[in-house]
Amino acid sequence: GKKDNLRQTIADTCAEIVIDLTRADSAYINARTIIESGAHPIIGTSGLVDEQIKELTMLAQEKQLGGIIVPNFSISAVLMMRFASQAAQYLSHAEIIEMHHLQKQDAPSGTAIKTADMIAKVWGDTPKQKNTFQELLPGARGTQYQGISIHSLRLPGVLAQQQVIFGNTAETLTITHDSIDRACFMPGVILCCQKVKHLPTLYYGLEALLD
Repeated sequence: GKKDNLRQTIADTCAEIVIDLTRADSAYINARTIIESGAHPIIGTSGLVDEQIKELTMLAQEKQLGGIIVPNFSISAVLMMRFASQAAQYLSHAEIIEMHHLQKQDAPSGTAIKTADMIAKVWGDTPKQKNTFQELLPGARGTQYQGISIHSLRLPGVLAQQQVIFGNTAETLTITHDSIDRACFMPGVILCCQKVKHLPTLYYGLEALLD
């Protein structure tokens, strides 16, 4: 709201750690404010672009301040991403379907983007099969990112789900993660609070704390 003043609140409370669970359009400014105030940021809001993450990382390094940007606080979701990157060592075709509640402001989800990044890192410069299809309606094949199609669904009755579907000769492999209730995020939030002050800089992804 207009009366909110994050910088002043951090100063007034002498906050050591600040968790941002807001909206994509305010996450970057909030993260800058947290770091500039000398508090450790835990950013659970997705929607930050690469350039913003680089700037925040440089700012945290200048201040020698530990922080973490977390696309997904679910430890099981992190394992889903890790298993997908392992599968990518053997399979060279994949698509991602992510499904979230209607209130989610951004698409694709931060988890889907992070998953595609992890798969693409494994694939490297390996040539992929060229897409020869013609989209009769724009977006029919989802959005293309890192050579992977990502499809975003927004429906009532859903919290969060992601499927990573790998295709191979005469077979498919599907790795699926479901968030049934927001309670699944709390162990990850607690883990971040316990470890963020000991990090040397700003990290991206909960897996940084699991390794």
